[in-house]
Amino acid sequence: MIDEALLKLLVCPKSKAPLKQVGNELICETSGLAYPIEDGIPVLLEEEARKLD
Repeated sequence: MIDEALLKLLVCPKSKAPLKQVGNELICETSGLAYPIEDGIPVLLEEEARKLD
């Protein structure tokens, strides 16, 4: 789980929109991308993100 204070600072690198945590991913509804969280560290790279359905 990402700390709430850190989550408030993080934004999507593509759209600059806020992210929300769902399970082990950070979701950006604006860009339609889900960024993985690996070992408690968010991986905010577009090439590592999963496209949302």
